[in-house]
Amino acid sequence: MNKLILSIPLLIAAQVASADPAAINSVRVSKEGGLYKFDVTISHGDTGWDHFSDAWRILDTDGNQLAIRELIHPHVEEQPLTRSLSGVELPAGTTEVRVQVRETQSGWGKKIRKVQIK
Repeated sequence: MNKLILSIPLLIAAQVASADPAAINSVRVSKEGGLYKFDVTISHGDTGWDHFSDAWRILDTDGNQLAIRELIHPHVEEQPLTRSLSGVELPAGTTEVRVQVRETQSGWGKKIRKVQIK
């Protein structure tokens, strides 16, 4: 009985540790006047309020944050999901940005998507 009780927390910890990180499936950029709109599709195995993708952000090529789109609740039944951010001002001459996704347990993802600005 004691072995079973000790095994359950280890099994739960293994499942959390093996969860796939949030992924950026696609990024679409359009220009609206002098500003930009980003449509970002991400996927993640959201399980509820304790573990979900909670933001994505736009970085310059030096890693400085230019804009952020917060995701304020889990999307357990909506995967992948696309969210937009309009009115993004990019520095003059910007030809490339990076997009990075965050989730509540691991923070900012290690994989960063490079996006060309036309």
